[in-house]
Amino acid sequence: MRHLVVIITICMLSFTRVAAQEEPEYRAEIGVGAGLMTYFGDFNGSLTKNMQPAFSLVSRYKFNPRMALAMSVTHGKLKGTSDNTDTWYPETSDKTIEFNNATTDVGLRFEYNFWPYGTGREYRGARPFTPYVAMGLGTTIAKTQEKSVFTANIPIGAGVKYKIGQRLNLGLEWIMSFSLSDKLDGVEDPYGIKSNGMFKNTDCYSTLRLSVTYDIMAKCKTCNNDRD
Repeated sequence: MRHLVVIITICMLSFTRVAAQEEPEYRAEIGVGAGLMTYFGDFNGSLTKNMQPAFSLVSRYKFNPRMALAMSVTHGKLKGTSDNTDTWYPETSDKTIEFNNATTDVGLRFEYNFWPYGTGREYRGARPFTPYVAMGLGTTIAKTQEKSVFTANIPIGAGVKYKIGQRLNLGLEWIMSFSLSDKLDGVEDPYGIKSNGMFKNTDCYSTLRLSVTYDIMAKCKTCNNDRD
């Protein structure tokens, strides 16, 4: 009986080891996200004022457990007012500016994980949790009262990822998008002073997002014969 228990235990351990070695590595993720979008510009200097709901479609291609290329399409609103601002603007001294502009952001970012990310089964040493930093390029479409504004932006941010299942990921990130336009709020150059430079007197916005993604595109280890 004792020998039988030992044999069964060895068989179970061997099966577990083989199963772990044969677990596929997934190259991509798709999912959805929800969070808050905040206007940051001439009429708002606080990152926590006039936050508006935002919703996203999220995808990610993983080069390896430390590096990934992420793409997101986010729709939200940029809200603000010239009331209660500490700065006096010549262009708005005799009127109140209020806006609540629907905004769509399409961004492509490179992400770097501080620790190898994964379940630890498909890649030895991987952890189910990691912080990361991100930077990339994006485009912004804002519908103002007068017309739609289309501009490029540079997103920079950071976040954390956590494996809540073998193929399920939970992410929380904060991204600051520096646009190349001063028209996202519908008002251009309220100072009345022309300025030069890529980011001088331009509008920005931040996005705080919680996302859930699902791993897809299993990599064939037998075909590739690696453990990247």
